[in-house]
Amino acid sequence: MNKKLKLEELNRLSVLEFKEVEKDPIIVLLDDVRSLNNIGSVFRTCDAMGVKKMYLCGITGQPPHREIRKTAIGASESVDWEYEKNASEILTKYRDLDYEIIAVEQTSNSVSLEEYQLTNKKILLIFGNEINGVSQKLIDLCDLSLEIPQWGTKHSMNISVSIGVVLWNLKKLLLK
Repeated sequence: MNKKLKLEELNRLSVLEFKEVEKDPIIVLLDDVRSLNNIGSVFRTCDAMGVKKMYLCGITGQPPHREIRKTAIGASESVDWEYEKNASEILTKYRDLDYEIIAVEQTSNSVSLEEYQLTNKKILLIFGNEINGVSQKLIDLCDLSLEIPQWGTKHSMNISVSIGVVLWNLKKLLLK
C-alpha cells in the first residue's frame, strides 16, 4: 500500500537544525521583484533546496510582511537572507569569492539549462523583475546567462516556478 506520510513522519529539521546543516554554495539574488507572494514562494524553494543565502535587492519586499509570510510558511526564518539596495555590490562581493555569476534570463548568448555544464560549485543566481526580467546592467556583470527551454507561446514563467526549475537542475548536477 502506498500511504501518504503525515507531517511527523517526514523527519523535518527544526529551524535551528536547518541553520546548522551545511548548505550548497548557491546564492539566490532577487532584483526588483514586485510580488510579495513570489518572494515568499522563493523562500520556500530556497529552504527546500538547501540554498546558502538569499539577497533581496532594489524594490524587492522583505520579511516580515504578511503576504511574504503567507507563502513562505516559516521559510523566511530558516533561510539566511539580507537586503541590499544595490545588486551590483553583491555581484562584486561574490565574484571576489570566486562565485560564478549567472543571470537567469533569455539573452542573445544564453545557455540552455539542459546544456549547462557545472564548472564551479559556487554559484550566484540572479532573478529579476516579473515584467522586465534581469536588467541589462546586471547581465553585463555576469559570467553567463542561463535560459530555461520552453515550448509554448509565452516564453516566460513565473519567477517562483523558474527558481524551482533552475535550483532543481543545479542540485542534480551538484549531487553527481
